[in-house]
Amino acid sequence: MAKSLLLSLLIIASLWVKGQITTVPEIPVATKKVTITFDSSKESKLGYFTGELYAHTGVNDWKHVIESWGDNSTQPKLTYKGDGIYELEITPDINTFYSVDKGERVTRMCFVFRSADASEQTSDLFVNVYEDGLVVEITEPSGNPILQKNETVTFSARSSEEASLKLFLNENLLADTTGTEISSDYIFTESGGYWLIAEATADTTVVDSQLVFVRADVTEEPKPAAYKKGINYPSDNSAALVLWAPLKEFVFVLGDFNDWEPSNDYLMKKDGDYFWLEIPNLEKGKEYIFQYLIDGEIKIADPYTEKIVDPWNDKDIPETTYPNLIDYPEDKTDGIASVLQPGQDEYEWEVTDFQIPEKEKLVIYELLVRDFTEEQTFKAVREKLDYLEDLRINALELMPVNEFEGNSSWGYNTSFYFAPDKYYGSKNELKKLIDECHKRGIAVIIDMVLNHSYGQSPFAQMYMDNWTILPENPWYNVESPNQVYHWGYDLNHEREAVKELVDSVNSFWINEYKIDGFRFDFTKGFTQTPGDGWAYDAPRIAILKRMANEIWERKPDALVILEHLADNSEETELANHGIMLWGNMHGTYTEAARGNTGSSDLSWAIHSERNWNEPNLVSYPESHDEERIMFTIKNTGLSSGDYNIKNQQTALARIELNTLFHIPLPGPKMIWQFGERGYDVSINAFGGRTDPKPPYWQYLNNTNRTDLFQVMAKLNELKQTYEEFTPENMDYSLTGVTKWYKLQNGDNHVVALGNFDVEENEVNITLPETGKYYEFFTRDSVEFTNTLQNITLAPGEYRLYSTRNFADPHVVTDLEVVQAIENEISIFPNPATTEITVTSTALISKIVIYSLSGKTLMQHNASAKSERLNIDNLQGGMYIVRI
Repeated sequence: MAKSLLLSLLIIASLWVKGQITTVPEIPVATKKVTITFDSSKESKLGYFTGELYAHTGVNDWKHVIESWGDNSTQPKLTYKGDGIYELEITPDINTFYSVDKGERVTRMCFVFRSADASEQTSDLFVNVYEDGLVVEITEPSGNPILQKNETVTFSARSSEEASLKLFLNENLLADTTGTEISSDYIFTESGGYWLIAEATADTTVVDSQLVFVRADVTEEPKPAAYKKGINYPSDNSAALVLWAPLKEFVFVLGDFNDWEPSNDYLMKKDGDYFWLEIPNLEKGKEYIFQYLIDGEIKIADPYTEKIVDPWNDKDIPETTYPNLIDYPEDKTDGIASVLQPGQDEYEWEVTDFQIPEKEKLVIYELLVRDFTEEQTFKAVREKLDYLEDLRINALELMPVNEFEGNSSWGYNTSFYFAPDKYYGSKNELKKLIDECHKRGIAVIIDMVLNHSYGQSPFAQMYMDNWTILPENPWYNVESPNQVYHWGYDLNHEREAVKELVDSVNSFWINEYKIDGFRFDFTKGFTQTPGDGWAYDAPRIAILKRMANEIWERKPDALVILEHLADNSEETELANHGIMLWGNMHGTYTEAARGNTGSSDLSWAIHSERNWNEPNLVSYPESHDEERIMFTIKNTGLSSGDYNIKNQQTALARIELNTLFHIPLPGPKMIWQFGERGYDVSINAFGGRTDPKPPYWQYLNNTNRTDLFQVMAKLNELKQTYEEFTPENMDYSLTGVTKWYKLQNGDNHVVALGNFDVEENEVNITLPETGKYYEFFTRDSVEFTNTLQNITLAPGEYRLYSTRNFADPHVVTDLEVVQAIENEISIFPNPATTEITVTSTALISKIVIYSLSGKTLMQHNASAKSERLNIDNLQGGMYIVRI
């Protein structure tokens, strides 16, 4: 039976090929020519295709591959025959075509058919290859089907030449004949596994075999109420799986615990539209890989799994990124699979009581893990948190970190909502990053994509035909109602199944990862209203309000941010509901920076200009989506005389000017990663828009770039520290050549001035009061005896005046050497009861007292070398003092 078993495994490997690929001759032989016919319309990941098609191909386990991926000049091109059908001739014979070594046996050909630009492709496809002489092959049933009792099934086989043919079921003879084909009908009355054996005899006898499985009747039984969708752990040695699959008839669980073979012991019980199964006798702490086999045809990972294994991409994840990553069971199954692990150790959170910063004081840093460091990991981001803390941001917005298709991506092709992408590291590394952010007072926001997904999503695969969504899919539209802006497969947010999924996703990340909020991608798409999504849409507003309310029900202070960018009347209603919205100001900030003052009106960055009641506008000059402003102005900046914005030093100073008219404005603000150092690599460089970009940490060796970092960091701190930047009143003029704004809270005032021209100009300003003003950047002061002032500014010059003296934040960059000598700072008495005194040989600007969990308990601004603090309100215990 060893030879028969080998042939059976080859048939398992070629599952899904039947129908897509046919061959002439039907039984290919390694020493002869064979013609491959590929029908793209049949169960193909590529989908119905009519363009140029090339073959990435080899033999056996992808040996003797012909040239390299994507090389159209050397990889074989298929001949288009019309109606989505292609041909490829393997000539003069298989051995010669693939340059197979003499004496090496070919058992199968391997194919991936791809488009000319390699952006579209099939899954791995295989065709069995045989030796010269007599061969027999089972042709029906194809693959390894799940059969039913009391129904007629046809068994058939064929041989490569005239022979005496027999079909057996286990040891029972079903049929015998002479010729090249044989078949027999059969009805099973008992469930279980059976061996189908085809035998051919001429001068010799050869056999082929296939294991066929007959399923038992599905048990109808209510699932325990405590079992939620996905993977449950009743104990440290068991798991309970729950799959919601309306209209499906039966589901098997295949996995490491049953050697990936269908078994009636692993046929899931049914409770209405739920399928569920308890799996006992598992080893505590051990990882097990598994899939669902639905109706004998569809294999998927658990849609709610917190970890997947990927046969295509896991091999490219470095050991340093994800140590001891479990191996994919290549000889057992295909497609993405899920992982369960009973009795796993829980992450011990250091911060459990993090306070989210006030929305009005938010400075959000948008970050793509892939491009932030060379290592491209959660761990590497965590190790750079000193840098972000020095920048004085108080919220970190991570572009999508849940599993997306492929490894290198922006992440907007989400495939699994509950699993962190392993290309960035383990789930505990993500938790460590969040925990460390919280210890530093930095909130964590994650970018969540709930408008669409792509073909690897199990929610899509469960109800799909030839990569087209079926009408009975509970989650997706067959076609998006927005025919202008749409991607992948479109979720129908009016359906109860989608509402439940959305709430489950958001609740999971709040509870499991302690994230502080969400930025939701393309919320214009959360609608069934036909159109391009720009007009006022009441049903969409209701959908988004409902989602936000559910989030706040679970976490009242959660930050909810929408990338909506729709009609202002609609955004106004959402903003007044407490939702924050992205405010794309890229165009006008770019024109302001490049000196085109006629197109640089920054007023739309003020929420009141939009008639919003609350400052819920997250305005930004750049996000991941836009061309980098530094790149633009270094190439197109204007000039006058010796003043030229294309000059790098001048361009960096123009970004400083922009920053003064961005960060301090009322409401939350956002910075795109490396904007603080004037990143000037085009968004379209290094391959294309979404391709990886280098982090260029060496920029910090340039004092002009770190000057920009200093300006941005200081403004970030001012915004979070002084009440003037959460103003009771504001006046401004943000159009034209010179711009200004005035902020007032109580008796304190701030006045900002800037010349956006390429020539010297005078700013005419009415100060809020006469008296002494402090210029923040120069650390100078001036006495104004008249409120009417005409102040001359050089091109690109800016000033920030205040009626009280703001402490210098003393920003650190990698260029500065920070010396910490014990006797320079003293705190006494220590221990203390009601008061402490802090002294230093240098000027003290701020004293902050934290709990050991990182929670800010007291903040004191100063401008002296000795300060006394009343600590009578603190309970007895240990505290961290930052000076």
